[in-house]
Amino acid sequence: MQLNRETAVQTKKYPSRILQFGEGNFLRAFADWMINKMNKEIGFNTGVDVVQPLPQGMADMLNNQDGLYHVYLKGIKNGEPVKEYSLIDCINRGINPYTDYETYRERILNPDLRFVISNTTEAGISFDETDSLEMKPQKTFPGKIAALLFERFKAFNGDTNKGLIFFTCELIDRNGDMLKKYVLKHAQSWQLGKDFENWVENSCAFCNTLVDRIVPGFPREEIKEIQAELGFEDNLVVVGEYFHFWVIEAPEWVQNEFPAAKAGLDVKFVKDMTRFREQKVQVLNGCHTGSYAVSFLSGMETVREAFENLEVGSFMKELVYDEVLPALDGSEKELKSFAHKILERFRNPYIRHLWQSIALNAMSKWETRNLPTLINYYETHGMLPQKLVFSLAAMIAYFKGEANGVRYPIQDDQWILDFYKQAWAECDGRPISIEHLVEKVLNLDKVWKRNLNEIPNLTISVTCYLFLIEQVGMKKAVKAVLSENNPLMKIGPDRLAS
Repeated sequence: MQLNRETAVQTKKYPSRILQFGEGNFLRAFADWMINKMNKEIGFNTGVDVVQPLPQGMADMLNNQDGLYHVYLKGIKNGEPVKEYSLIDCINRGINPYTDYETYRERILNPDLRFVISNTTEAGISFDETDSLEMKPQKTFPGKIAALLFERFKAFNGDTNKGLIFFTCELIDRNGDMLKKYVLKHAQSWQLGKDFENWVENSCAFCNTLVDRIVPGFPREEIKEIQAELGFEDNLVVVGEYFHFWVIEAPEWVQNEFPAAKAGLDVKFVKDMTRFREQKVQVLNGCHTGSYAVSFLSGMETVREAFENLEVGSFMKELVYDEVLPALDGSEKELKSFAHKILERFRNPYIRHLWQSIALNAMSKWETRNLPTLINYYETHGMLPQKLVFSLAAMIAYFKGEANGVRYPIQDDQWILDFYKQAWAECDGRPISIEHLVEKVLNLDKVWKRNLNEIPNLTISVTCYLFLIEQVGMKKAVKAVLSENNPLMKIGPDRLAS
């Protein structure tokens, strides 16, 4: 039986008070799951209109099921293993602004609209000077938001009560601040006026947030069994772990309008989220991004499989305990306790978290999650963190798109895919050729925001590891990097590698 509002008779319709940019697995298993819980348990009475941020997306699939889908949570709850389904009915419609701009504009001008939630990936919050107010819609997310807010400002004559609260879930530092910065930059570039800029400043809240829930996504391999258990043909089932945590940096009045804690949700409103973000991004996300290429090229498809492997599991633990934690502020005891809780989640027997899903947009993720740790470690210890350096070499190897004669798909920005395709085509496998490849990658200012070749010994170290991976394969290379006899361990700022 197809899932829709006729076949699922116990669903409700709620007034649309949230506009959500992003229809992917994460927001549907995280934010929409929370809103659904708030509606059911504390009468939040809020529906969601979901905007597809790119021309290709899932708005039609959402509308085919009238916005309904199930979240399937699997994990540990109160020390016991749990599996539970939730039917999510808070989404009212999916909107593709590229094919149905009028519906998109209508939702922008909805007088009940109060919140905007987004997850447009790490690369989504960026500034493009070619965006214009006349576009329908603008290319970038900040461009869309600047135009959206200007439409509301004009339609409601600058009413201070018609501003919006933004919960930005992109995994970049100070995500709300960055979105606001680019919105105001567009306002100035488009000459929208000081009154509008003041309205954005004073009538809207751009909240920095930190999100945490592992969401493997659509359970492709077990979907038939799940659909049989549900009794519905649900093509939007999304699997997540039971654990969830949302830190929102916002004034107290925002918390009053979004009382998630009253629904028993682990949502923490704080004045400064810096400490929470650094720990989560660099430990959990940093371990994921720092390990994905090592694990995948070692023949392991899932996080749990890799974590329970002797060599790769040791690599992941040493990466966290020996290189990430020393770069964080806080007591050693608290940091180790936090890391232990994070790594225990990797053992979740119910979650099949694929490395290929973690590999999405890996370059921008490595810059956000791992590069700060590498630089901090080098500046603090006077030498390079070898697991992270090896991770960087492994990522370059991953972008070759082939291992042991088998090709695999890579998902990233097209210009990155084109860059690696040409760079690897020009590499003949000799050490000097691999060094040239590494130099090109480390000089990608568009990714790194700097030339990483300027970090002493990084180029030669990555080159050595990449050559090793090419020569002996990832499994043997991992053993070498874990060895106490690893010669690169001794390369410091005053010693030239040879």
